[in-house]
Amino acid sequence: MTTPQNILKDIKNSVSTVLVGKEDVTELVVIALLSNGHVLLEDVPGTGKTMLAKTIAKSIDAKFKRIQFTPDVLPSDVTGIQFFNPKEKEFVMRPGPVMTNILLADEINRATPRTQSSLLEVMEEGQVTIDGETVITPKPFIVLATQNPVESQQGTFALPEAQMDRFLMQIKAGYPTLEEEQQMIKMYKENHPLEKVSQVVTLDTIEKMQKEIQDVKITSVVEKYLLSIIRATRESEYVDVGVSPRGTIAFMRSLQARAYIHGRMYVTPEDVKQLASHILAHRLVLTIDSAMRNTKEEVLQTILSNVDVPVEAGAVEE
Repeated sequence: MTTPQNILKDIKNSVSTVLVGKEDVTELVVIALLSNGHVLLEDVPGTGKTMLAKTIAKSIDAKFKRIQFTPDVLPSDVTGIQFFNPKEKEFVMRPGPVMTNILLADEINRATPRTQSSLLEVMEEGQVTIDGETVITPKPFIVLATQNPVESQQGTFALPEAQMDRFLMQIKAGYPTLEEEQQMIKMYKENHPLEKVSQVVTLDTIEKMQKEIQDVKITSVVEKYLLSIIRATRESEYVDVGVSPRGTIAFMRSLQARAYIHGRMYVTPEDVKQLASHILAHRLVLTIDSAMRNTKEEVLQTILSNVDVPVEAGAVEE
C-alpha cells in the first residue's frame, strides 16, 4: 500500500541520486507542495537550488519552466501577452512561463520591483490577468524562487514585505559536508545523474494528498500554542511588524502537511517547533536596532523560547 511516508521516501530517494545531503530540504519542499505554498531558496550560487527544483519536477512528472530573472525582464515575460496575429486578423493569447506546475524563478532578486510584483497574483490566487482576461494556472502549482544573499551581490532588488509574505517558507540549503561532497564527485564522474531520474508519484496523487491534509486534526491545545507564537511575534520589542494572518493560515496548513507525511492525522507541538523558523522568520520586520544586532532567525528563536510548549498528551487528546 502506498502511504504518504512511502511517497516522501521515494521523492527523497529520487533527489538523493542527484543531490547529496538534501533530505531535510526535500521534505520542506514537499510540505510546501502539499500546502499549495511557495518556497524561497536562499544561498550562494552552485549549492544545488536549481537542480533540486528540476529533480522534484521529474520525480512527480510535473511540467517545469524556468525564468532567469535579470533587470531587463518585463512583467509580460512572466505572465504572458496578447499579440495581434496579422494572418488571423485578431489578438491571440500567449501565456507566459507561469502556465506550469513548477516554476523556477531563478535569482528573483535581480528582477526589478515591477517585474517581481507580476508574481503576486499568481502566487496568491493561482491565476494571472492578461489584458483583462484571467487565465488559471495548472494544478498543482508552486513557485520555487532562488535568491543569492543580497549583502554580497551587486545589482539586486530586495524583495518587499508583500512579496516575502507570499512565500510559505524560506530555506537556506548550505554547503555540503566533506563526505557529502566526496560522494557527489563519485556520482558525477561518468554522466549527469539527472538523466536517470524518473517519476515516482503522479500529479493526481499529489492533488489527492493536498485534499487529504485538510482532514489532519489540530487540537485546541496545539492551536493555542500556534497562536501564542504568532501573537508573540507581533508584541516582541525586537519586531516592528509581526506575522500576518496570511502567515497564520500558511503555518497551520504546513503543520497539517508535515503531520500527514509523517503518518499522523493530528499535529503535535514538535511539528510546530520543526517548521516555525522556516515559515515565520522571513515574515518578520525587525526594528532598526534589532536588525543591527540579530538575524530574523535569532529573534524568532528568542520568541519561541519564551512561549510555553504544551505537553504531548494534551496536544493529541481533546
